[in-house]
Amino acid sequence: MSATRYTYLGPEGTFTEAALRTLPEAATRELVPMVSVPAALDAVRHGQAAAALVPIENSVEGGVTATLDELASGEPLMIYREVLLPIAFALLVRPGTKLSEIKTVTGHPVAQPQVRNWLRAHLPDAVWESAASNADGARLVQEGRFDAAFAGEFAAATYGLEALVTEIHDAENAETRFVLVGRPARPAAPTGADKTSVVLWLGDDHPGALLELLQEFAVRGVNLMLIQSRPTGAGIGNYCFAVDAEGHISDRRVGEALMGLKRICPKVRFLGSYPRAGVAVADVRPLRRGTSDGEFTAASDWLARAQDGRA
Repeated sequence: MSATRYTYLGPEGTFTEAALRTLPEAATRELVPMVSVPAALDAVRHGQAAAALVPIENSVEGGVTATLDELASGEPLMIYREVLLPIAFALLVRPGTKLSEIKTVTGHPVAQPQVRNWLRAHLPDAVWESAASNADGARLVQEGRFDAAFAGEFAAATYGLEALVTEIHDAENAETRFVLVGRPARPAAPTGADKTSVVLWLGDDHPGALLELLQEFAVRGVNLMLIQSRPTGAGIGNYCFAVDAEGHISDRRVGEALMGLKRICPKVRFLGSYPRAGVAVADVRPLRRGTSDGEFTAASDWLARAQDGRA
């Protein structure tokens, strides 16, 4: 395995590359763009890279399905870190292009809902066609296949384009969450401001099946930060659920919730426990009474004494 190589959703000039370059270790790694999320992750699975950075959630569109599906299937991988990146688009064009001349536009499918209102107001007759990534859209504009692309302003220089309009976003404070994914290993030590990600499969479809999963978290005071259903491919009505929960697998409340889920789910895939981006320990929501590690330990000790006749 190449311990110095990181892959990412390419080509050069994507928001994913910009997010990856915010990591301190990126300065000492070989950063290799890949054509798709599956390609970036497969490079890790096959030992061609130590880790991959891929988008997993957008504050406007929700979960990035390509990443969620890849993490739920195939050889297991694990999340070790997350990165939050504010997202604003620029309209990139070949030098000299005027707004009135734009008839076709492109960008990543996740970008379209974030610029839909701007398009309606300024380019109502322009035809949209999706690209593999925003940077790939910029490349297609460079080649003359589209008149304009929505991408990061930083991509303009890479593809010999100019930013005709900048700071385009329908939603204020839009951001995308990226995850650094590697091969499974022991999770990093808890920081006190952590997140745990899992994928859960329902045993069978019956009234309250999803509620049973959620109760395993709720009764232990574990807050959920994301839950998204994804089809398993086994037919209509067959779903798995990608879940992000507050806390670390070594926290008693989280560990016991995962054990409870393992008892009732035919399959549970642990995707990692890792530090939450942009959250300090002091900002973590106080635990509900009865859910701290100390209280779990005290309850366990009480049970042991009761079993010994010493309660």
